[in-house]
Amino acid sequence: MRKYDGLYIFAGAVKEDGLDKQVDRMRGEITRLSGVVLNTEVLGKRTFARTMQKRESGIYVRIRFELDPSAMKTLVDRYHLIEDLFRVQFLAVDERREEVIADQIAVRK
Repeated sequence: MRKYDGLYIFAGAVKEDGLDKQVDRMRGEITRLSGVVLNTEVLGKRTFARTMQKRESGIYVRIRFELDPSAMKTLVDRYHLIEDLFRVQFLAVDERREEVIADQIAVRK
């Protein structure tokens, strides 16, 4: 299992109650592949720097999860089938870097 940060951008037309359902669906896809969702953060609606596919804004959501690296391709393929999901980007979390940042924050307090 490896930790990942997923940045999900949903079409700007998704309503608040519809957003909850879509986020639950994203988390469900992760758990369906034997992954573990660690936390979810709705970053809100943001305007794009330029118009993309006739859209000017989207709703951003960050989900941190653990998943077997061999299941990532299956996850990406499943997400391509979801119409309300405009874009998705994954970043593997570097555990050593996370520890250094946590130590720096602890020293400042």
